[in-house]
Amino acid sequence: MRACILEAPAPVESKPLRMVELATPTPSGKQVLVRVQACGVCRTDLHVVEGELPPRKAPVVPGHQAVGIVDACGPLATRFRPGTRVGIPWLYQTCGVCEYCRAGRENLCERASFTGWMVDGGYAEYAIAPEDFVYELPESFGNLHVAPLLCAGIIGFRTLRLSGIEPGGRLGMYGFGAAAHVAIQVARHWNVEVYAFTRDERHRRLALDLGAAWAGGANESPPGKLDAALIFAPAGELVVAGLRTLKRGATVAVGGIHMSPIPSFPYDLLYHERVIRSVANNTRRDGEDFLRIAAEIPIRTEVREFPLAEANEALYALKNDAIRGAAVLRV
Repeated sequence: MRACILEAPAPVESKPLRMVELATPTPSGKQVLVRVQACGVCRTDLHVVEGELPPRKAPVVPGHQAVGIVDACGPLATRFRPGTRVGIPWLYQTCGVCEYCRAGRENLCERASFTGWMVDGGYAEYAIAPEDFVYELPESFGNLHVAPLLCAGIIGFRTLRLSGIEPGGRLGMYGFGAAAHVAIQVARHWNVEVYAFTRDERHRRLALDLGAAWAGGANESPPGKLDAALIFAPAGELVVAGLRTLKRGATVAVGGIHMSPIPSFPYDLLYHERVIRSVANNTRRDGEDFLRIAAEIPIRTEVREFPLAEANEALYALKNDAIRGAAVLRV
């Protein structure tokens, strides 16, 4: 099978992904073999490729928003029949027995493994995954448009939940890439007023097209204090900017796996029970709930398509904020 492999982290400008021929994996136990048709390109992939997340497997096939058809099942796999369309997400597997897993907080499992970082992912013609961690996908979405929902959509949804925003509230979103352009649609569905903070004029236009009440730069002040703020860009200074916009008792929820250092700030910004909280991965319940809501709304994803052979170019465009919406590899 054709696959893009990363042998060692390097700046994406050096085109570190290399197309090779690998043996098609064989599913064992409760695994399924998926013939990949599309794979979303996520900022986490960029963190893996450039080494901001320390290498856990080398070489590794990146990608954790893989959409495809079940091609074969392991001897113990019974959940899906061959021919079923499924999605392989970031959360590859958890231990199922630790205190976090037992408490319904499997996103915090210390023995969790993650697709495209610790195990091979979806920048390939085939991928394997445990059937219990694979999603059956709503039929209403095409392959290219459902792929970004598998990480950008799910993590944006969890970030919304953890921010504590309620219907009728006022919500800030910092960074308007793949996650935000999906999360805003859920927020508007919940009758939340959204204020978009982004440096790129194209992204501001997209935010307004999707129902934002206002769009401006990160250092601009929205017309009134906010009930919550979501940070999707990996820039620590945005946490401070977000705090400045909040009402008392409100939350800044940080939706990224990697971020530059957060600069110091006066305690007055945090006082009055304002909260900064990180969002770590997601649970399967998050994914199931989100995909159901996404079909109900229905979510509209804006995608820019790249062939698998141009994975380096897709990551370069993502790094340089040249993607309006989400980038997706057609496999």
